[in-house]
Parts: sequence; C-alpha cells; structure tokens
Amino acid sequence: MTGFTHAEPLAPLPLWPDGKVPGESELKLPDESVALKGDYQIEIMSNVSVPSLTWYPAEGEKSTGTTVVVCPGGGYNILAYSHEGTEVCEWLNSIGVNAALLKYRVPRRDGLEKHHAPLQDVHRAIGMIRSNKSWSEKTKRVGILGFSAGGHLSAMALTSDGKRTYEADPAVDSGSCVPDFAVLVYPAYLQDEKNPDKLSDEVKVGKTTPPAFLVVAHGDRKFVEGSAIFYLAMRRNDRDAELHIYGKGGHGFGLKNTGEKVNSWSARAGEWMEAMGYLK
Repeated sequence: MTGFTHAEPLAPLPLWPDGKVPGESELKLPDESVALKGDYQIEIMSNVSVPSLTWYPAEGEKSTGTTVVVCPGGGYNILAYSHEGTEVCEWLNSIGVNAALLKYRVPRRDGLEKHHAPLQDVHRAIGMIRSNKSWSEKTKRVGILGFSAGGHLSAMALTSDGKRTYEADPAVDSGSCVPDFAVLVYPAYLQDEKNPDKLSDEVKVGKTTPPAFLVVAHGDRKFVEGSAIFYLAMRRNDRDAELHIYGKGGHGFGLKNTGEKVNSWSARAGEWMEAMGYLK
C-alpha cells in the first residue's frame, strides 16, 4: 500500500449502461477474475468485459480542480490493478487531484487493433467526467496517466483526432474526448517495429497535441527508446513535454518501493503538474 491519505472512492460506474458495450453484443467472453500475484501481491484483473470508472475525489480545500484518468498496464491482456491503479489514485488524491480509475476491456479483441476497445472506454470515461455535473463542477482540467500498455493507451488518447468510434450519446459524449495532458509511465508500443528511429504510425503527434510527461528506466530495453522518440516528436512539433530516463530500473515498477532512484518518479510528475499549472 502507498500510505497516502485519501478519500474513500465512490462505487464503480459502468461505462456502458444496460450492458450495451460497443461491438460486443454477440461475443461470448469468460468471466472476469481477480488474483494476487508475485512478491508484491499485485492485484491482477483478467477478462474485463464490463468496463467501469471508479471516482476517487480529492478532499475539500486540498482539491485543485484537476482530474486524472488512471489506466493500469498489462499488455492489453490483463490489468495490473493495484500498483498501477488504486495506489496511483491514492497518490493523486494526496496532491489534490481527483482520480478516475479506468477498468478497461481486456484481453485484446480478435480482429481489432490492440487498443480499439480500450480507447473506446477511455473516450467514454472522459466524456462521463466532463458531463457529470457533480464531478465537472469540480473539474477544470482532465488529464490521463497510464503505465505500459496503459501508457500507450494514454498516448493514443492524447494524440487522438477527437473522433469516437462508437455511436455517441449526447448526454455523455458531448464534450471533447481528448485529455488536456498526459503522464506516460514506461509507455509501451510507441516505437515503430520496422523502423526503430520513428514513432509507430498509429501515434500522431502534431501541432496541437496536449502536454506530456514521460518517465522510463534505461534498463527497460523493450520500451525506453519509444519514450525518447515520443519526446523528440513533441519537441519538433513545439509541444510542451518533459522526459525522465532513470539510469537504473526495469519495467513495471509502478509505485512499488524497489529501493532505486526511479521510485521518485511520482514526485517529479507532481512537480511537472505544478509547474504546468494543473495543481492551482
């Protein structure tokens, strides 16, 4: 556990009422399951077919009016729901940020891009936050924070053209589905598989891409270059960005206390959010 003081989260809200999940009415999916795995007893969630959003409100006068959607990682196959989810929401609350924990659909859906269903869930979640009066009155900015595959998902949301790939509900989807900023923690799949010197074609950094903070470890051999290439794309498009590459550390550290300097990433992310004005 993080040990951060935080308010109790509200009950999870389904993203799609009455079970009307886009494109999945005919799918036969296994039951959702949760297990504790590894030395750190990480809560692993599998077979998510009923995505939801859990609201963690920042308390009282401490609230900054900023909300961040949290996207756990897991290769688009599972969700590392505790150290890349619930614990992160508690940390965000400790710095005055509302957190919205996204339980998005996994595993990957056959015949679709790995992020297709999860990005629909992100777009709906951002719409819910911006349209919910009890939340939006306290929300001036909506950011997104993701780990590994959740980092890729967050990058896809940040660089989205704002078009939804499902039939929009005017009561929920009327506002922009593009976040105002992103925190990308060891994001996966940003690097082109055929040309390692460029971004993947699906990641469209441009002249209007919102600000981003990126953190990764040098020892994350599979994904470290993707973060550097994303930063360069932001720089070359004159977009606000900050990149931290720690000398030690691998992949998947989340908020675990590994005893390495990379554990300070959350403090650096908080400082960046403050410098960008998101904590005012």
